[in-house]
Amino acid sequence: MTAPHDDFATEPVRGLPEQPPLGEDLLWQGRPDSFALARDAYKITWIAGYFLALAVWRATVIADGSPAAIIAVMLPYLAIGAVACGLLYAMAVVQARSTVYTITTARVAMRIGAALTVTLNIPFRQVGNATVAVKRNGTGTIALETMGDTRISYLVCWPHVRPWRFAKTQPALRCIPDVGRVAKLLADAAETRVNQPVLARVPVGMALAAE
Repeated sequence: MTAPHDDFATEPVRGLPEQPPLGEDLLWQGRPDSFALARDAYKITWIAGYFLALAVWRATVIADGSPAAIIAVMLPYLAIGAVACGLLYAMAVVQARSTVYTITTARVAMRIGAALTVTLNIPFRQVGNATVAVKRNGTGTIALETMGDTRISYLVCWPHVRPWRFAKTQPALRCIPDVGRVAKLLADAAETRVNQPVLARVPVGMALAAE
């Protein structure tokens, strides 16, 4: 597996740091759904609920019961909550638009990062397991459990990781639409690749000597 690296050069293929080798075909590309990312990674619905509950609580404690007093007490908290949610949603939009997830016949590639762009190349032979989390609207996350000793930084890759897996970071295709179809495509491609025989390269001199 290729570790994260800065990717400031012009991409020969969108989302990939270099031209795929001969025989490797592009199967799918996508990116997170902005609202799903804001909801699941940035917890925008929790933030909105917190400020709404805070506004209601302050209104019941301070206001005298008249509509004008209730609105006057609640309005500052609702305004602050709206600004906070707006900023979080804007961050999610920027993060989603700067992301390109790629599945080829040989690997998963993740070009991620809004401020610092890095690319992860994860060959299928380095993937030990994959888990899929699906929401009711069809969006979801595919997390990859990698093998080997390569360490992936949770903070550098966030939010493109499986949450709360700090000891062994699991890179993830986060909040993608139609995740069921993408997961099947990934599973089929990985199974085909892993089941291909690996041909050892024998030096010509050794081959002649064996004959």
